[in-house]
Amino acid sequence: MTDFKSSITFIKELFDSKEFIPLHVPTFSGKEKEYVNQTIDSTFVSSVGAFVDQFEHSIAQISNTQKAVAVVNGTAGLQVALRLAGVSSGDEVITQALTFVATANAIAYNIAHPVFIDVDLDTMGLSPQAVEVFLAEFGEIRENGCYNKITGRKIAACVPMHTFGFPVHLDELMSVCAKWNIPVVEDAAESLGSEYKGKPTGSFGQLGVFSFNGNKIVTCGGGGTIVTNDLSLGEKGKYLTTTANIPHPYEYVHDELGYNYRMPNLNAALACAQLEQLDHFVANKRATALEYDAFFKTKGIKFRNENPDTKANYWLMCVELENKKDRELFLKETNENKVMTRPIWQLMFRLPIYADCQRDAQINALFLEERIVNIPSSVR
Repeated sequence: MTDFKSSITFIKELFDSKEFIPLHVPTFSGKEKEYVNQTIDSTFVSSVGAFVDQFEHSIAQISNTQKAVAVVNGTAGLQVALRLAGVSSGDEVITQALTFVATANAIAYNIAHPVFIDVDLDTMGLSPQAVEVFLAEFGEIRENGCYNKITGRKIAACVPMHTFGFPVHLDELMSVCAKWNIPVVEDAAESLGSEYKGKPTGSFGQLGVFSFNGNKIVTCGGGGTIVTNDLSLGEKGKYLTTTANIPHPYEYVHDELGYNYRMPNLNAALACAQLEQLDHFVANKRATALEYDAFFKTKGIKFRNENPDTKANYWLMCVELENKKDRELFLKETNENKVMTRPIWQLMFRLPIYADCQRDAQINALFLEERIVNIPSSVR
């Protein structure tokens, strides 16, 4: 039986704590209080305020995109991004089953159907080859897009998720989707600060979405953003997420079904202070990853590392155990000894709400589901 006591000791020493070590906690070491107090003093604490504009400008710069739209959370951002990409009721969206439930939920919120395609073992994200194989069997290009020959539904978008901050094989995926006339919407919720071949994640697809939840690398309690290089889509996104309100000196004019997904200025103030520290956070976490990698190599345990030509933010770091039995033992021993660890998500098709969705064999996803465990990953 494998003994994980040395791993527990190492993690406690790494984070310099004999107390409970959580999976990921926020670090507030910048101007967070100063900016929040400025917001309170200004009385502009809701969705109109200078920090919302500053936040959107900063995210557009960081993501190397033309337009960023602040929203209340990443799930809402992904829901609207899919609508902007053309997803409508009855359509299908290709995505991965190895993901947080928000990815699939955002599709369902558009009354669309997720189609679950396998991931790559090295990225843990959507596999371009698996997408190509699926489309070769089921895809059919018609005048107005790609359709599923079996269901008759339009395949309106493809949503890769950059798992734990590790970029998927974007060049190959973009090429496959372009061939089949399917727009890409990047679920970059976990990958702020990550890069693929020197270019930020979130900037490859027609649209991208980031999350600023309490456990993300940069947080404002909640919050999200939609980013795009299509200014018209960006403006439409801002309009839809602010209740589809047409500007008027005093009248309330709404000419389309919109959403009250506005980010409050208070949250934006906190986010702006956090974004000023993003480079430090990423560098700190990457240094931790190096220490983890060196240690786990001595124990014969695989620490998951970034691929060549990518830069991962190492949002949540993880190890790959030999088998499900070892995974369960690792989870039990670490958590019983006040070191928080968590298994990767259950595959989406295991959930009753998505059990009937079309999927491929999921060979890699099933392999990873039995072996991947997240370990403490906070900025130190």
